[in-house]
Amino acid sequence: MHDKVSATPAALELLAMIIAEHGPVLFHQSGGCCDGSSPMCYPVGDFALGDSDILLGEIGGAPFYIGAAQYDAWKHTDLVIDVVPGRGGMFSLDNGRERRFLTRSTVCHMEI
Repeated sequence: MHDKVSATPAALELLAMIIAEHGPVLFHQSGGCCDGSSPMCYPVGDFALGDSDILLGEIGGAPFYIGAAQYDAWKHTDLVIDVVPGRGGMFSLDNGRERRFLTRSTVCHMEI
């Protein structure tokens, strides 16, 4: 599988600042309400990955995972991680920076 996730220059810039401050990180895109619908950024080791989490690729050296149920809904898209003004998820490392990560998607080519 090719990487199904990429990042805008703004997202890579914010990510580099977070890594400089916190060390290695990972992303997790889950489904659900509230913060669960945003890409969450955690220090490596602070988020327990489950057997059903799927590695989509990496951005800026950080692995990017998605929950299996969310992957099933988005499997025909490529994710593009961007940055917009606002507060990050409560437990995400982008919180308190007045910018937050946002997932955008594009439909990808399917081979039949």
